Amino acid sequence: MEWVGDARLTAGPEATWYLEAAFTPGAHLGTVYDDPTTPVIVTGIEELTTIRVPSGRLVVDAPWHDDQVWEYGKGLPTTPPRELAVRIPPGVYRVEIAWTAGPYEFMGEHVDGVECAATRLCISDDPVVGWEMGLSVEDDIARLQPGEEPRFFSDANVGCFADAGAWTTLSAPFRTFIDGVPAPRDTEQLADGCERVRDESQQADLVTFGAESGGVVWLGRTKTGDVAVIVVTSGMPDAKA
Repeated sequence: MEWVGDARLTAGPEATWYLEAAFTPGAHLGTVYDDPTTPVIVTGIEELTTIRVPSGRLVVDAPWHDDQVWEYGKGLPTTPPRELAVRIPPGVYRVEIAWTAGPYEFMGEHVDGVECAATRLCISDDPVVGWEMGLSVEDDIARLQPGEEPRFFSDANVGCFADAGAWTTLSAPFRTFIDGVPAPRDTEQLADGCERVRDESQQADLVTFGAESGGVVWLGRTKTGDVAVIVVTSGMPDAKA
């Protein structure tokens, strides 16, 4: 029997189009703001790194939250991370970023307009037949309102994928504050300002990526219902996906 998604979570036509086009080099995702003659084009897909998820439990959230800095500095309990309800096979997975370009001029200067269209975690190469929103372990689908898109928030425009079983250790470098100021963190620097933290005791990783105002998580399902890809799109409320 082929997978049939829950209508309350299934991506609509606009979101489906965006999720598929964002990872198609050469696709047009729209036009530059205030310039309908200049298209925003997907220029390529970059493999950022790989991530180890030995527990099969995945956090997709901001690595820290500005409204909890006081708790971080005092070592007090904080809100649990946004762990996805879906489970994935323990393994090592590619993290990829879809880039777009929409050049424009600002105050007489040329700007290339390079932006991240979406970030994805590749679970398998099986074809995706449908998309649905990824709920967290705390979300209640019965309370989901029509048109509502559960998401994580990020004041710093940073999101991350991380193994949930090692979250406390992996997120610690981002949650160390002294007198309200972030302490220098010893993380592995990746391309495009992204970072990675490794927990060798659990063979688990955390990888950050750009996430405008946070992000909405989408699950790409195969015909058997397995998750082939997990995509994070913009957290802006007026985004297509």
